[in-house]
Amino acid sequence: MKKYRSHWRPVGISAICTLVVLVIGCGTTFRPVVLPQPNPGPPAQPIAYAAVVSYTGANTPGIASIIDYSGDTFLAKSQIGPGPLTFTEDGSGSNSYTLNSDATLTNFQVSSNLQYKNLGYSTLPSGMPNPPVYTGFFSPNTGIWITDAANAQVDILTGIPATFKLAVPVAPLPVLTVGPNTGSQRNYVVSQNCTYPGNVNCPAAGTLTYDTSCNNNSTHSLTQPGEADGVEVQTYTVSSRILLGVCPVYALASPDLKRIFVLNRGSDTVSVINSQLNTLDDQCPAGCKNQAGQTYYTHPSLPLSLSAGLAQDGHNNVPQYAGPVYAEYNQATNQIVIADYDGGTITVIDVSLDEYGNDSQTFGTTFTIPVGTNPASVTVLYDGSRAYAANQADGTVTIVNLTSHTVEKTLTVNGNPRSVSSTQNSSYGKVYVASPNSPYLTIIETDRDIVDTALLLEGNPVDVRVSNQNGSSGNAITSSRIPGAGQPCFLPPNLLPANPTLAQCQLMP
Repeated sequence: MKKYRSHWRPVGISAICTLVVLVIGCGTTFRPVVLPQPNPGPPAQPIAYAAVVSYTGANTPGIASIIDYSGDTFLAKSQIGPGPLTFTEDGSGSNSYTLNSDATLTNFQVSSNLQYKNLGYSTLPSGMPNPPVYTGFFSPNTGIWITDAANAQVDILTGIPATFKLAVPVAPLPVLTVGPNTGSQRNYVVSQNCTYPGNVNCPAAGTLTYDTSCNNNSTHSLTQPGEADGVEVQTYTVSSRILLGVCPVYALASPDLKRIFVLNRGSDTVSVINSQLNTLDDQCPAGCKNQAGQTYYTHPSLPLSLSAGLAQDGHNNVPQYAGPVYAEYNQATNQIVIADYDGGTITVIDVSLDEYGNDSQTFGTTFTIPVGTNPASVTVLYDGSRAYAANQADGTVTIVNLTSHTVEKTLTVNGNPRSVSSTQNSSYGKVYVASPNSPYLTIIETDRDIVDTALLLEGNPVDVRVSNQNGSSGNAITSSRIPGAGQPCFLPPNLLPANPTLAQCQLMP
């Protein structure tokens, strides 16, 4: 038995040692260590703000409110000048300007640090031949351009607070200025009358006045063409006088600085200006060859309705009269999306260029989508996937798929919306809807296309802007929209007298 035991003892010890080595390793052999990984959570939200200006009375201070994108909460509020009539935001998305009823200009920062003590106030020019009638604000990254219909001029202010620099004479009845936010060689001042006899294409002296003639023109009986005057930024001199359609009411620039698009409510057209050549986009109506030998055509005017010459599509969507009043340019798709107030439609037009800066083969391709009654504005998500049309008479927002060109959904909002603005990052977006006859700002969540919330403002909103459209790139909407002269009134036609006066059109509810 002793021999038997002594024979198996070394074997048992060896087996145990082998098991230990297998379990704990040996010497410097690497043993991986598994550490717990924290949950990173959802992606960071973009830093973006919505700025809202509210009206509390003609002689009482307005309210500027800054709203946080991610939390739908008020970050800051401040009183501003009395009875604000309109406002705009500069190209950086950091400064806003309001025109007040006492002929002053308020400058406030679009920031969570907004405070009354930091506001800037400016007195607008005086001593003009006629009492000024201000019709539009344009605020690129530097300076402010203010059109004065009574004196047929554009007033240019610079610095912070804004200080009057000079006035540039332009065509009669100027209503807005348009240009790129940065790097502009010239901006264009859009007037509803043309210069006679200074513009060789102008058929006669203009007869339109600053009123609601272009609003009350449902049958397109007016015939007076407008004019865009190119004003050189370095010298502040007029370098071109370009004939437009009837009742030009809004304009926008392409981000590449190569084209200007002017909406003519009275003729249902979009005038296209080649800003590189400082003329209408009319150089090659019969076709030209680009540097690669490809044929391209130019497009001085794009039709929006049957009356303007647009052919009916296969769905009978094209209206007899369109009445364009607002548009946005989408850089992701190189399209402009237009709100047709009289036609109850939005129009989507391809305005892409080829690699040489000429109109592309698809330039002018048009889709018409019926929405609600009197769409007063439209906003397009930064990725170009959907458009949101604010139907003023219906009190709704129609959501349109821009790939299939079909309506996805219609949402009811507070009041009768006149303004809509959007911001979006890769996953999430918000659409802000402002109705002048409701103290609530409706916020739509775009990942589900539902009404997220409605924020109670102090007073009724005049307009809304966002600090950027994609979380980083700044603000692209730098022109104001004062009611009248073809721009929608604060209330829709079904809540106003027939053929309202300018005073009735501009009266805040």
